[in-house]
Amino acid sequence: MIVKLLVDGGNMTPGPAIAQKLGPMGMNLGDIISKVNEATKDFKGMKVPVDLDIDPSTKEFEISVRSPPVSELIKKELNIEKGSGEHKKTVVGNISIEQIIKIAKTKLPDMLEKDLKACVKTVVGSCVSLGILVDSKPAVQVCGEIEQGGYDKEIKEEKTVPDEEKKTELDNYFKEVLNKQEEILKKEADEKQEAAAKEETEAAEQGGEEKEEKKEEPKKDDKK
Repeated sequence: MIVKLLVDGGNMTPGPAIAQKLGPMGMNLGDIISKVNEATKDFKGMKVPVDLDIDPSTKEFEISVRSPPVSELIKKELNIEKGSGEHKKTVVGNISIEQIIKIAKTKLPDMLEKDLKACVKTVVGSCVSLGILVDSKPAVQVCGEIEQGGYDKEIKEEKTVPDEEKKTELDNYFKEVLNKQEEILKKEADEKQEAAAKEETEAAEQGGEEKEEKKEEPKKDDKK
């Protein structure tokens, strides 16, 4: 029997989901957690798919660790915790094509893509939703360039580490992008604050005018 889990690398903990899947079999959860953590210790900080092949009659099990999702590998490569919540508006990283190739080579055995180039394009596609630049360019643009053969040389060489000069260029460009983003976000926040203050002032003025109008209304004579 195969039980599929998605755990924190090296830090699997007991929880309702785990207990629900394994508890009815009478499995020793402590033993499973300990062995899964040992098997996934090299993936700390990432979500890792794990398959447990369990023999219900003997309670024996084998652990198969699959490579983490592409998004987790990208975040790990850039040392970031999460992607952009608004990828069309903000970016959170600048990854090199060499790092993309490294991730693609890791994932290729688990993916449906038939070759490394197709897998590289898939990894770049994940950068789109995460809000990550590739070689200082929008990931969507790089997907098109890969399709047109723009990165065939790098993919064929399977180079997985950018040189120091390129690293510096990518870092410097990303710093510039961050500075521009911060300026834009600050401007938007200031504009929202000004608009809110204006609405509040207008509401207060309108309320004052209504009070004045009520004061000026002549009192009706109820005497017949």
